[in-house]
Amino acid sequence: LDHPETLASRHRLAGAYRDTGRLDEAIPLFEQNLTDFVRLAGPDHPETLASRGNLAGAYQAAGKLDQAIPLFEQNLEDRTRTLGLDHPETLASRHSLAGAYRDTGRLDEAIPLFEQNLADFIRILGPDRPDTFTSRSTLAGAYQAAGKLDQAIPLFEQNLEDRSRTLGPAHPVTLTSRGNLAGAYREAGRLDEAIRLFGDNLEASIRILGPHDPRTLTSRNNLAGAYRAAGRIEDADKLFQTP
Repeated sequence: LDHPETLASRHRLAGAYRDTGRLDEAIPLFEQNLTDFVRLAGPDHPETLASRGNLAGAYQAAGKLDQAIPLFEQNLEDRTRTLGLDHPETLASRHSLAGAYRDTGRLDEAIPLFEQNLADFIRILGPDRPDTFTSRSTLAGAYQAAGKLDQAIPLFEQNLEDRSRTLGPAHPVTLTSRGNLAGAYREAGRLDEAIRLFGDNLEASIRILGPHDPRTLTSRNNLAGAYRAAGRIEDADKLFQTP
């Protein structure tokens, strides 16, 4: 039971169970692996920290956030102590904990962690790295969830500008950034700006993905919703008329 290959096999099986939604079968295996790694390798070993993160993620996926959060908190504390504040694994642990806080509505605790991660990614990696863009988008989404649209919108605007510049205006990731900004504009009542961006996304989606791709259908629904919010019911209805 204690051989490294046995633990690796158990990990692979647990991951397969998790990836197919069989969390009730995955979690006991992840729990067993964490217990074994703590006993065999010690609490600070990288394999122990990785095992704790896997178990926390499985708990989170199962909606057991009361069990996931203490593990995420422990991992952040341990990785900060053993690896330092700037190590990629520390940043990943901070992100995981912030996401768990966000998912339980603890936005006042999540937002400072997301803010710290964005500042660190900009300082360590630079402003144009994918991890930096993702970190900025995650922070913007947390601000939006907390009703802080005045702080969210500039971040969404920056991400759209940077992704358009680095990836091109029609890249799928750019379309996502444009949709995020449009949604924030709509929520803030800036409907003319939202409609323009949703319209741009729909045109690009039809051209690149085709009219029947699920992402194109989502773009059409988003634009229709913005039209309806602006009282433009006929324009919304026209989007679903067969030529």
